[in-house]
Amino acid sequence: MNRQVRSGGRRGDPAGTPDPRRWKALWVTLATGFMSLLDVTIVAVALPSMQRDLGTSASSVQWVVSGYALAFALVLVPAGRLGDAMGRRRIFLCALAGFVLCSAGAGAAPSITWLVVARLAQGACAGCLAPQNSALIQQMFRGAERGRAFGLFGAVVGVSSAVGPITGGLILALAHGTQGWRWIFYVNVPVGAVALLLGLRLLPKVAPGRRERLDLPGVTLLGTGVLALMLPLVFAESGGLHRLWWLFPLGALLLACFARWEARVAARDGQPLLDPRLLTGTRGYGLGTALGALYFVGFSGVWLVFALFFQNGLGYEPLRSGLAVTPFAIGSAAAAVVSGRLVERLGRLLTVCGLVAVVLGLGATALILHSAPPAMLTWLAAPALLVGGLGSGCVISPNVTMTLRDVPVRMAGAAGGALQTGQRLGGAVGTAALPGLFYAVLAATGQDYRAAVALAVGSALVAMLASLAVAVLDWRRDHRRRPPAPASGGPARTPSPGPDGSVHSDGRTDRCGTRGGGSPGRGAPGPGPGLPRTAQDTRRGDTDLDHGWE
Repeated sequence: MNRQVRSGGRRGDPAGTPDPRRWKALWVTLATGFMSLLDVTIVAVALPSMQRDLGTSASSVQWVVSGYALAFALVLVPAGRLGDAMGRRRIFLCALAGFVLCSAGAGAAPSITWLVVARLAQGACAGCLAPQNSALIQQMFRGAERGRAFGLFGAVVGVSSAVGPITGGLILALAHGTQGWRWIFYVNVPVGAVALLLGLRLLPKVAPGRRERLDLPGVTLLGTGVLALMLPLVFAESGGLHRLWWLFPLGALLLACFARWEARVAARDGQPLLDPRLLTGTRGYGLGTALGALYFVGFSGVWLVFALFFQNGLGYEPLRSGLAVTPFAIGSAAAAVVSGRLVERLGRLLTVCGLVAVVLGLGATALILHSAPPAMLTWLAAPALLVGGLGSGCVISPNVTMTLRDVPVRMAGAAGGALQTGQRLGGAVGTAALPGLFYAVLAATGQDYRAAVALAVGSALVAMLASLAVAVLDWRRDHRRRPPAPASGGPARTPSPGPDGSVHSDGRTDRCGTRGGGSPGRGAPGPGPGLPRTAQDTRRGDTDLDHGWE
């Protein structure tokens, strides 16, 4: 019987031997993920140039950013589920090819209409790529290797957003002329083409499995619910929050109907788009998704606020504006690499410490931007931004690792898509609310840019404090689950490794190693009884039981 190899093995390898090229394949997926996520923030510094060159309004050019984020968020979960059902390699390569073509189309756009259309299509392709990245990690790696791979993936997620303004400013400085902004999109073409060729060569092929039906009612309910929540935010600058406020309760209702529908499909042994047991039966997934969504409210929105303050308030060029926040990017990149190694030892405590550092760093930055002498502003803010960046590197990467590594491989795409949907929704709230608040303060204070940036950054801290509360809750739960230490003088129990060599910290073994790594934060006993294996799993011969749902 043909079965899909679920352990990252080569085609036809029944033992699931790890693919010897898995680390090379990982770098292909990370480079592609970096490119697609970078496009969320890299465009922000080029909006004034686009507006002047295309002769359009500020509200129209804002769609270049908002439209990309909207399309990105809408397709994440369905694309993840398609990857689970049809093959992650196939969806990844098709989406990457589409992303390259749409990047070329955006760079060559003759009008704002064509540019927005190209960005919508580009965002949809990026949204198809994102869940395949995390799912391929689940598929290719096991045990401690999976933790390290997720650490690198989380670093890419955090660093790509932080370095976007710097990269955009550098490209605009090198590409002289009124149309230099086009190179922000053209640069994706050669990078994406090389990644596509390497992906064809290195990404693991899997044996064809049983073709599953897509949950179309679930796709419709989730898509319309996310759209209803995001549209008022996308139109916020043109009065969308006032005119379209009724979409918020409608979106909440549609998402509630989606949750009810998915529970009904799962109860009937169907194939839900997003299995509810991911939230109820996978330790850390629900709280990790909530933490990511809340954190991205402040994290995503603050970059637009900084760009507006430095460029419009202080008259900086785009490159200088990007360099002003470079300390945050440097700290985030450095901490993300180190935190990938520490997360196995410290667990959720690492995220708690990181969030404290972010709050302190950005809080100090807000005070400095409000009160420091203009000539010394960037120099005085640099240490505070560095502290915030170090903290951020200990938040995004570890949270991705701890949220996704206990997820069953067969649901990895949908789970990664749901996690990133929460992040995109949080980012949409932040990019609409924080600049809107910035402009509102400017209007109320007679163009006091210092007061506006201080209040906007302070508001971002509220969302980050909420994410800190979630992190503390998850850490306390894990701390209570931690098994007691062996009695003094007694022999320490030596656990037997599972088939892949992974063990739990309490001595239990994994059948496929998903809970491997021995983290005190995630090595405690699983969710317990009451999560029976479904008849659907049995019918399709699914032996990937690392999720503990039997």
